Amino acid sequence: MKFGVVVFPGSNCDEDIIYTLQHIMGQDVVRLWHKDKDLQGADFIVLPGGFSFGDYLRSGAIAKFSPIMQEIISFANKGGNVLGICNGFQILTEAGLLPGALLQNKNQKFICANTYIKAETNDSLVTSQIDLNKALKIPIAHGEGNYFADADTLKKLDDNDQVLFRYCDYNGNITAESNLNGSINNIAGVSNKNRNVFGLMPHPERASNSLLANDDGLILFESILSTVY
Repeated sequence: MKFGVVVFPGSNCDEDIIYTLQHIMGQDVVRLWHKDKDLQGADFIVLPGGFSFGDYLRSGAIAKFSPIMQEIISFANKGGNVLGICNGFQILTEAGLLPGALLQNKNQKFICANTYIKAETNDSLVTSQIDLNKALKIPIAHGEGNYFADADTLKKLDDNDQVLFRYCDYNGNITAESNLNGSINNIAGVSNKNRNVFGLMPHPERASNSLLANDDGLILFESILSTVY
């Protein structure tokens, strides 16, 4: 499978996801510069974490105007698979490919910490192989990870089974204490209605190598490959 990883000015997690996909998962990976208009035949697009354009105005607000985003929007609208991690998630919401918005963390501080998330559904490429009762230890590193959506949108997310992950504790209990950034309903990741665009704030690529003493994030990439193949 060929993955395209988009690099914006200020991206800093692109090499992490490239390493995971290429060296751990054994997949073909191409780098896509934000000014490109050619997706180079990629089957799956990944928008990595970082601080695109310095997070000026609002996280992802400027990146959505990059030339490559028009190609990605067209790709997604035709059913192409797109995953946004952290800043990538923010960009996808700003571009209208995912519902909701990412606001400042409830403590208005940057948070870098290990957290736990639990998959809410197996009906998606990124969660198809995940045990719904298992808490995954996946790190977060963001200042604007507080997911918000209005009541109508939240109802649609629940009705259509679009919530991918919720923040939880070590035992899988969804609690206020485990929700470090204040996301509404503990939401850590969502998909679009058509189930081909995915976003989450935690970084599975930073928890995909046993050398780092944590490979809980590998199951997301294994889910993608097992579902596609």
